[in-house]
Amino acid sequence: MSPIRVVNPDGTFIIGPETTERLLTPGEVARLFGVDPKTVNRWALTGRIPSVRTPSGQRRYRETDIAPLLTT
Repeated sequence: MSPIRVVNPDGTFIIGPETTERLLTPGEVARLFGVDPKTVNRWALTGRIPSVRTPSGQRRYRETDIAPLLTT
């Protein structure tokens, strides 16, 4: 059985009872990189950055996946 995934109003992503992780919107990631949000979604579609989908189908980016990319 797969774990339950929930996105809280504060943007944290819960996987199971103990794990929470901050999810960033395409706009937030775009501001960090200085690009358009459509560019961020294009990067996700081509596999350059990992993304997850919310239950409503919106694309979100784990803060732990994005942070290392900012230092390279």
